[in-house]
Amino acid sequence: MKVFLDDERATPEGWVRAYWPEEVIALLQQGGVTELSLDHDLGDDAHGTGYTVLLWLEEQVAVHGLRPPRLHVHSANPSARLKIQAAIAAIDRLASTLGDHET
Repeated sequence: MKVFLDDERATPEGWVRAYWPEEVIALLQQGGVTELSLDHDLGDDAHGTGYTVLLWLEEQVAVHGLRPPRLHVHSANPSARLKIQAAIAAIDRLASTLGDHET
């Protein structure tokens, strides 16, 4: 499953739409997410951002050995885009240390 987190853009064909971080996290917990594309600004920062998902995902990879899906960023916010790209790079580095071990 490909998951597209965004509050405004049209959902690309073949992707499942999510509006809030907790929706994405619930899908990740269920398993089967192969790709994830994140926007940062979702209209209510108190409710969370695309970065919120990455914070959760990074912990799951580091602590529980979760294999992350392929990650993308489509945010138009330049500083948030850089922050998300840095988080994706950190998650990729963590995942590369997992080797063949899965939990």
